[in-house]
Amino acid sequence: MSDYQNRADLGRVPELLALAPVEGKAFLAFNHSVERGDGAIPRKYRELIALGVAFTTQCAYCIDTHTRQALEAGASKEEIAEAAFVAAAVRAGGTLAHALLSLRLADR
Repeated sequence: MSDYQNRADLGRVPELLALAPVEGKAFLAFNHSVERGDGAIPRKYRELIALGVAFTTQCAYCIDTHTRQALEAGASKEEIAEAAFVAAAVRAGGTLAHALLSLRLADR
């Protein structure tokens, strides 16, 4: 992580939650519901999905957290690598979709 993003910042989550307690409580409830282990999607796959999203949003904190949690849930480095390439392909598809939009706008 860079100086801009520092793992120690994660220790400030309680401070952030205390500053906006209603929103913080709602966020935590939502976050816990999607991280549950008893859903139709097994925990390992939930973590690999979270990693794919984290790769595309480029959130170092999320990559840190979900890499650890994916490994704890039984994911392999190979699965993490494949998730990264799936995310890269989806991100590239989004770029192409925006290029199509640009072509349509240019034709106006």
